[in-house]
Amino acid sequence: MSMLTGAALLVSTLLGATPAQSAATPAPSAATPAQPTRSADVPAEFGTDWHDPITAAPPVTRPEHTKSCEVKVAEAQFRDFAPYKGTYAPPGGCGGNWSKVVLRLDGKVKGRQFDRLGYLHIGGVEVFRTSTPQPSPDGIEWSVEKDVTRYSDTFRTAQPVEMLIGNVVDDTYTGILDVRVTLTFYAGRTDAKTAKSTPDRVLTLQDGNILTTPRNSERVIAEVYATGSGGGCEEYWYLTVPEAAPYSCKADDGPYREVRIEVDGQLAGIAAPFPTVWTGGWSNPFLWYVVPGPRAFDIQPIRYDLTPFAGLLNDGRPHRIEISVVGVPEGQTGWSAPVNVLVWQDEKSEHVTGGLTKADAGDLTNSSTYTPGTERRLDTEGGHRLTVAGYVDTSHGRVTTTVHRSLANTSVHAWSDGENPDALKATWGDDETVAVDGHGPARTTRTQRSYTMDGTTAIGAGDRLRTVLTLGDREAVTESRGGRRVAWSRLDDTYTGDATYTANVPRDQRHAVGTTSERYRVRGSDGCYDRSLVAVQGVLTEDRSGC
Repeated sequence: MSMLTGAALLVSTLLGATPAQSAATPAPSAATPAQPTRSADVPAEFGTDWHDPITAAPPVTRPEHTKSCEVKVAEAQFRDFAPYKGTYAPPGGCGGNWSKVVLRLDGKVKGRQFDRLGYLHIGGVEVFRTSTPQPSPDGIEWSVEKDVTRYSDTFRTAQPVEMLIGNVVDDTYTGILDVRVTLTFYAGRTDAKTAKSTPDRVLTLQDGNILTTPRNSERVIAEVYATGSGGGCEEYWYLTVPEAAPYSCKADDGPYREVRIEVDGQLAGIAAPFPTVWTGGWSNPFLWYVVPGPRAFDIQPIRYDLTPFAGLLNDGRPHRIEISVVGVPEGQTGWSAPVNVLVWQDEKSEHVTGGLTKADAGDLTNSSTYTPGTERRLDTEGGHRLTVAGYVDTSHGRVTTTVHRSLANTSVHAWSDGENPDALKATWGDDETVAVDGHGPARTTRTQRSYTMDGTTAIGAGDRLRTVLTLGDREAVTESRGGRRVAWSRLDDTYTGDATYTANVPRDQRHAVGTTSERYRVRGSDGCYDRSLVAVQGVLTEDRSGC
């Protein structure tokens, strides 16, 4: 579905811009150094070519003066829904322990095509989830890089590979997705910080929801690559309304969504999903041709600390792990939620015992109030909290872990006849505190996540469709030891866009104009990074870096 009823569906078809999926991260953001600021001749409107996709996110850092080995993982042209299948073999010249492992996707496409969602599995482990940019008639190239060191356990042995970027190629949608994926291994020992974050084992669920952990597990983290996608209303879950409200996308309880994980039927974790906007989103692909929205090209998993359940999981028996999304209408599809389980083991113990001492879930709050009128309005407030605690008796003593997580969502959705205009202002909060007591001074990590969306789409005189949109991805992390702060960071990734084109006409008659920008800032105890991009009519007019 699109934001604008009827007209938007037709626009989406004409543009090759359905709200489907996005792909990989463009070169300068995660792969190549920032370009210097430069002036550029800006055309009066979009033409048949534009700057290759680019994001302001920082590149993956690499060890210096270290031997590296590159392994090709996949190379394919995606033109249908047939997955690429191959075999991965570990590098021969960089040993079996690596200081860093970097995944890189290089892609190219030309013509007309939708945005497409893709995944890469190695040994059944989802190591990468991505989406594709939409091409120009003349063609674009892009690249994405990701630090995948935490999957080193998977990379140490030969593994089957499966990759899919589902696509349709016909007389209208001509873009073939040509991609190549590599892993680069950097030899040497990891530093203390990387070693601490790299698990001993990386597990997948068997038969869809069965997990059996090593009996000496002392820390357990679940990753869930949760995405609402596929072209239906769950792709725009934040715009859904209750049945009583006259809007094209319905959900019984409105737009509140919460991704849950359960262990043997016991609620073990809650999280707010990130409101990803793919490159056909908000009925206006001209917003995303050069600068995509946050995370669209590098989809990050939700992480749940399941360590309070480690004592229960260590009994050697299979346990049931289930993922659900609160708010999705019963029987409706649209969410994908593959799971990896990362395990740290106590090498001096064969069996780590323990127990769950607390599982306290507060009442779920989810209230949507519809106000009819010339301007229809839906006000939503939602939230939830969960505290779980447990202990493990390890070779270095008893360690207790307490995880507290609280979620909050507020939104105002306003629209008029024909869903024109259609506007949303929304904020999501996800506040998590993990406290660990035992084996040294007490450690506490607090992570405060905030996601924002503020946008309007409207069709005016002459069928001119305009979208104005601001997206925010913010995170504050504070680590304390023995009651004293030892590390901190603050991230602010802000995207803004304003684009207009003529709807319901052939591609060469759209007369599109648009300005998009992104500023990615992170500061903390490890230093700072600050980069800003501006693109006008598909031309990169500003690229500035510096703290």
